Amino acid sequence: METGRLTYRDYAAFARQSAEQIARDCEVQVFHASGPGGQGVNTSDSAVRMRHLPTGIVVVSREERSQLQNRRRCVEKIIEVCRRRSRPPRPRKKTRVSAAQKRRRLEAKRARGQVKQLRRRVEGE
Repeated sequence: METGRLTYRDYAAFARQSAEQIARDCEVQVFHASGPGGQGVNTSDSAVRMRHLPTGIVVVSREERSQLQNRRRCVEKIIEVCRRRSRPPRPRKKTRVSAAQKRRRLEAKRARGQVKQLRRRVEGE
């Protein structure tokens, strides 16, 4: 499947997969988390960035102090994004142009025609 050409049905299929299957399809990067935490943050690569290759979804987790827990949170986030994108689009309701709108449009056309007619040369003078 190509990224960008996925339908809500494709995302629904990914949302039904287990966490292990999702994790297998991911590219993982670990890095130092920023923010509060002192030495625990500065010395360990506990933050995780995951990219789900089939869909192109990228998520980051740096909430936990453990890299393993952050990996789990990333997989949960990917599944949640797939669930959100798996909702079918709302059917479009056809609407009609109101009579007042049609009347205003025709009046504007007539007024524009009058302006153009006044620009013409006068014959016979």
